[in-house]
Amino acid sequence: MNPARQAHLEEFYQLMSELAETWHEPRMLADCTGRDGWPRHGVYFFFEGGENRADGSPRVVRVGTHALRLGDNTTLWGRLRQHRGRIGGRNPGGGNHRASVFRRHVGAALIRRDQLPGGLADSWASHHPHPGWTSAEDELERAVSEHIRAMRLLCMAVPTRPDGSSDRGFIERNTIALLSCSAGGPDRPSSGWLGSHAASRKVRDSGLWNADHVEVSYDPAFLDGLAAIAGGHASRSPATAGIASA
Repeated sequence: MNPARQAHLEEFYQLMSELAETWHEPRMLADCTGRDGWPRHGVYFFFEGGENRADGSPRVVRVGTHALRLGDNTTLWGRLRQHRGRIGGRNPGGGNHRASVFRRHVGAALIRRDQLPGGLADSWASHHPHPGWTSAEDELERAVSEHIRAMRLLCMAVPTRPDGSSDRGFIERNTIALLSCSAGGPDRPSSGWLGSHAASRKVRDSGLWNADHVEVSYDPAFLDGLAAIAGGHASRSPATAGIASA
């Protein structure tokens, strides 16, 4: 293991600890609502039960953000709500994996792990459900929601600058690259990790519920931005500030 990478990894998790102290602890997604004081824009970090680092501490299994394109009006809670799935309405407890790549990865892994029919796999991977598979998709959406809602998460506010730019993509991209086993990250998933059954090779190999940025190098400068948010330290990214409140 490259000593510099190990040091950066430890710094990252120390910053996650500082963020957790501000939140009091990571929150379970199932317990979150839109009334929890979310910042409009931010980056999120998911932890999954049974997935730990070598020292026994929880490891991050997914990193994500939103509103990276000019004119994109999605909010942080809006993105988390897509991952969480529906509370009421049609198919309560379900969701829409076509609006959430996170849900799509989890559902595909459940299909492969449980050896569900190939027709369901084809329908799930399509832009629209195939005839005759709507009910099976609804059932799978509920299973996906159950799995994701049990995860805990931390979030940090990363606002948009007046010119429309932000550090969200920079933080997301480099965090994934640092953590990814495909790129040299040492924190391997457990033998029972659901992601080991993912349809995406990049998910399986990275140990993350991410497929983008898992095979690239990281820029350690992103840790300065995280430090400014999580710990109030000096940063190369002065426009990045704030933290989600409970």
